[in-house]
Amino acid sequence: MTLDQATTILQSVGLPSLNAEHPVTKRVIAAIPDDKVDYRPDEIVKSAIDLAWHIVTAEVRFLNAVAAGAFDLTPAPRPETIRTADHVNRWYSEQFATAVERLKQTSGDQLIKTVDFRGLFQFPAVVYVQLGLNHSIHHRGQLSMYLRPMGAKVPSIYGESFDARETRERAQAKSG
Repeated sequence: MTLDQATTILQSVGLPSLNAEHPVTKRVIAAIPDDKVDYRPDEIVKSAIDLAWHIVTAEVRFLNAVAAGAFDLTPAPRPETIRTADHVNRWYSEQFATAVERLKQTSGDQLIKTVDFRGLFQFPAVVYVQLGLNHSIHHRGQLSMYLRPMGAKVPSIYGESFDARETRERAQAKSG
């Protein structure tokens, strides 16, 4: 991969994709009711709040690794102050903006540097933008499957969700 190719991948694919998916992820997280943050469909999986925390911290970790040229694998447990979906989303918005700004300043040399991920992958740094986004989308889908069983509404993700359509149709019927 050349410097120009890596820069083009980041500017033409990576950053636009991140900026498109960020509000979708926030919408799914925001759908977690405050009184259901501890919901888990099975005892072996993370609670809704812990899954949301995993999504946002891992995404930021991937983005920071691209800019830094290495992964910081220090555990990032959810602080006691992060107790609601709104808390997660506020943290995510701040950290995401900082990470994206760092990415925008990343040189082509940094983007093509080979970065190791836990001995499993060794890719040019820029590849981890998409890999991190895929990870977020995967777990966002997992979180969206928690919502209806906990009594929450599933927001629109790619196109209108059933719940969004029901809300729209009720509003249209009332305005009539």
